[in-house]
Amino acid sequence: MNKALLPGVMLLLSLAPGAAQAEPVLMISVDGLRPGDVLDAEKRGLKIPNLRRFLVEGSYASGVVGVLPTVTYPSHTTLITGVSPDQHGVVNNTTFDPKGINQTGWYWYARDIKVPTLWDAAAKAGRSVANVFWPVSVGASSIRWNLPQYWRTGHPDDLNLMKALATPGLVDRLETEVGKPYVQGIDESVEADENRGAFAVQLIKDQKPDFATVYLTGLDHQQHESGPGTPEAHAVLERIDTIVGTLIATERAVHQDAVIALVSDHGFAPTTVEIDFFRAFIDEKLITLDENGKVADWLAMPWPSGGSVAIVLAKPDDSAVRERVSALLDRLKVDPNMQIASIIRGPEIAAMHGNPEASFYVDMAPGAMSGGFKGPTADMVRPSRSKGMHGYFPASAAMRSTFMIMGPKVAKGHDFGEIDIRAIAPTIARIMNVPFPSAAVPALK
Repeated sequence: MNKALLPGVMLLLSLAPGAAQAEPVLMISVDGLRPGDVLDAEKRGLKIPNLRRFLVEGSYASGVVGVLPTVTYPSHTTLITGVSPDQHGVVNNTTFDPKGINQTGWYWYARDIKVPTLWDAAAKAGRSVANVFWPVSVGASSIRWNLPQYWRTGHPDDLNLMKALATPGLVDRLETEVGKPYVQGIDESVEADENRGAFAVQLIKDQKPDFATVYLTGLDHQQHESGPGTPEAHAVLERIDTIVGTLIATERAVHQDAVIALVSDHGFAPTTVEIDFFRAFIDEKLITLDENGKVADWLAMPWPSGGSVAIVLAKPDDSAVRERVSALLDRLKVDPNMQIASIIRGPEIAAMHGNPEASFYVDMAPGAMSGGFKGPTADMVRPSRSKGMHGYFPASAAMRSTFMIMGPKVAKGHDFGEIDIRAIAPTIARIMNVPFPSAAVPALK
């Protein structure tokens, strides 16, 4: 049962909606942070005192149930909107690009978000807003000081493009004040987190924003590389803990009454096997390749999302193609090598508030992930390129993410239990005392 949505459990804040006072908020995301890594840090040998502070000085969830799919961009957009992917429009990390025209482009642009964001609500209420690297933030006009997440090739020109996309002059000024260059957007290492953390600290000192969002990627990156719960992942989390501690101290120095929210987007699971659905669709002649091995035409196309894969039909009303795809997926499911846990179809996808473009959605078994397009001769089943993955259906306990919050008026030592990720945005809006009626579920109490 979701205790967070029951009335009268415990007031998160003494601040009531409509009250004159509002709290400044710093919202930090640690991509891929599993709740157990904080709740059971001592058992796991983790030294993360700044993250552990939230358990004593604030309130926390034992787990956060995510969205379909449990990947970074849809999840972060839910964290900032309070609605599911079917409503906010960011339905995967990468855009749907069956012919590879967009060169693995991601949902970078805030204009793709179809509903109001916390940035919008704060700015409309007269609050100043800052952002460092939060997903889907390029062109977010309500962010006064914006260092959005964007990359292309990793060439030095990427930084020139990032400076053009950021608030004019902001990167150059911060580089002078921090005393080093801003890191490339394609760099997701913990060293990049330390760089962006330093820029976030300077931005908070300079501008004292009423609402700031900061996104850290290094833990997710390392868990893909070495797997969750590994010594390498623990070492990265301990370094991120130091960044979080510095951000908290800086925010409290400029706003003594600040509320600090610590969130993550999804959990993590170890992986060993990668399944190439494209190969199956090519063999079934649902995808046609040209003489160069590129997609020339398609009737149905996989859209991978890590531990799951959406299937999109070129013509959703084509019942003959739908039946062919359904028969193919049913055959693949009974093949133990394919490691398919479940297959859902349109009405079930809608009930889970998933991608409305998908006619089918496949959830992989633990240990398996969906692979990218490798051509007509690729092995359908191959060793996984990642040792850890997310993106599985949100019912998986391994996909639970993290929510913790502390501030002068936040209840101390309170466990919300398991919560809905959509409840986080309206909770932050309530703390800032800004209207946010578009959220799908109520704020936490």
